[in-house]
Amino acid sequence: MRAVDIIMKKRGTRASNAKNELSAQEIKFFVDGYVSGTISDYQMSAFLMAVYFNGMTFKETGFLTEAMLNSGDRIDFHKNGENAQTIFTDKHSTGGVGDKISLPLAPIVAACGVKDPMMSGRALGHTGGTLDKLESIFGYRVNLSEAEFKAGIDADGFAMMGQTPKIAPADKKMYALRDVTATVESVPLITASILSKKIAEGADALVFDVKCGSGAFMKNQKEAEELATFLVETAKTMGKKASAFITNMDFPLGRTVGNFLEIEETIDCLKGKGPADVMELTYCLGEEMLVLSKNATSQKDARQKMEEAISSGRALERFLSNVKRQGGDVEKLMSEIGKRRSQFKAEFVAQKSGFLSFDAFKIGLAGVNLGVGRNRADEDVFADAGMIFKSR
Repeated sequence: MRAVDIIMKKRGTRASNAKNELSAQEIKFFVDGYVSGTISDYQMSAFLMAVYFNGMTFKETGFLTEAMLNSGDRIDFHKNGENAQTIFTDKHSTGGVGDKISLPLAPIVAACGVKDPMMSGRALGHTGGTLDKLESIFGYRVNLSEAEFKAGIDADGFAMMGQTPKIAPADKKMYALRDVTATVESVPLITASILSKKIAEGADALVFDVKCGSGAFMKNQKEAEELATFLVETAKTMGKKASAFITNMDFPLGRTVGNFLEIEETIDCLKGKGPADVMELTYCLGEEMLVLSKNATSQKDARQKMEEAISSGRALERFLSNVKRQGGDVEKLMSEIGKRRSQFKAEFVAQKSGFLSFDAFKIGLAGVNLGVGRNRADEDVFADAGMIFKSR
């Protein structure tokens, strides 16, 4: 088997314009060779461009995901017959502005019986990062060992960690190349990148929140539907339960954009006092997680259980238990709510009644300039930077 033959097959010929489907063995050969160094950057670049222009079937995308997944470690919650009846269930968002949904969602569904292994990312470009938000809590650790990750899920029903160097290393290497070869916006490549990490974390069922609009990577309904379909159908080819929602990202989510500010808003949500749009999306995604994990018989049943988890205080207890377990200072966190603000601030007050329309993308870029996010992976973020939107 030769790399050049696989590239030629995926590329097709001018005469036939064929876009031949690759086998699992061919894709595995290519990914393994790239990770080991026997296949070069320029050959992988040619392969990525062929995929960009000719696409992949759901089956091929599943093969690619599997090869990337198996390039490193994977967490198995069912090893040696353990957790035989448990359906580990997670949610993934394609990224947005003010998108703090993972933070209240995980403890709420955990309080309803869901086991949620959550591997999250950092801010990049105009979109925020769950890990940066969590690290705005004094002492909170996201670099967990597999044993710590599993222990947190056993105790609290969920744990929050970042991708380790041993999780899907092929994805990290391929993404860096996609970024400089103009092949990022390929739906099969996006799908394989997301799923290789999500399945490596040990999830049996996945709920996808595919953002659509100015502040999303998918700018229109057609693009969002294509990605949602690929994520769900490819996950299913790999034996996973999956569903997807397409949600609006023309406007920022909630009342805050910022790292610690969004932790504050999370606590409001866990007290049942969060903004209507954040609460509704949290309930919507949580309902699906409870149904897929068989912790609820219907969306209505799931909503009632989630509302009870909030009103009883169990959801907030789960969140604070996780904060403490991962090294965060709970007492300091609760004492800072509503008080911790940047020393540099400005207030803009409307002079008359009316409505303001905020473009999510522009708000996201403004957040980057303030220090909420980053343009490069090696840039620092500032925990107290951000924006608050509120009416009188």
